[in-house]
Amino acid sequence: MGSSRPKRNELDRLSVKTLDDRFLTEIQQGLNCSAFESEAVLKLVQEIFAPVMGTEQGSSAPGTMSVIVVDADEPAGKPLAKCRKRIVSLLVHRGAEDDRVLHESGPEAFRRARIPDLCQQALSQGGLLTREDLAYRILFVSPRTISRDLQRLRRDRPDTPIPLRSMVQDMGPVLTHRVQIIRLALEGKTMTQICQRMHHSPAAVANYLSTFTRCAQLHEKKVEATQIAFLLDRSRGLITSYLDLLAECRRDATLAYHLE
Repeated sequence: MGSSRPKRNELDRLSVKTLDDRFLTEIQQGLNCSAFESEAVLKLVQEIFAPVMGTEQGSSAPGTMSVIVVDADEPAGKPLAKCRKRIVSLLVHRGAEDDRVLHESGPEAFRRARIPDLCQQALSQGGLLTREDLAYRILFVSPRTISRDLQRLRRDRPDTPIPLRSMVQDMGPVLTHRVQIIRLALEGKTMTQICQRMHHSPAAVANYLSTFTRCAQLHEKKVEATQIAFLLDRSRGLITSYLDLLAECRRDATLAYHLE
């Protein structure tokens, strides 16, 4: 599974999805620091914490890798350098099952078997993968190879959702999808029904329901929306939408019943 040399603009896109860049973006936007000040703080943090970095490495399940991706709430078209990032943990290789696929059908079949699930895993953790993420940081092939895989998947499995960042506009705003999923659950729909209707994985749906539940619990404790967003590591827009839905629940007996 060889990979061609990344193009300059592709390397630039990847360079803004590192831990250092995430730290710089957070401190510049959150504390209104200048680029110079944030770089100085980053160097100090690295110096202090370098001795203990990586003490928990190896605790992940075999076949799992961590990747920095764009937050799913960031709008399509926004420059990657200005987007909020998050770390997602992806199960790339599932053990004997994938060994069998590789042995019997080859790397091409392996990639096409894993791409939809990898994208769903990232989405369930609040992030969206890009073609470059799949190519250079997960499957170690060229973006052109990933493009061919995606074309084949769309042709052979048109009903299988592949939530890449480039496809967000096609699948509709991610924030709207989350609220719709919560609404369906409050209407009494089963997990299977929600997954079939919204084309999301059970893991993604469970993640949204868990976040909504924690949001409701914090709201009951009179925690402000901004603080809830911070505590749950979710966007203010998503939390506001959830709180609006909670208010609607109080006016609708059916929604209120399932909220309990």
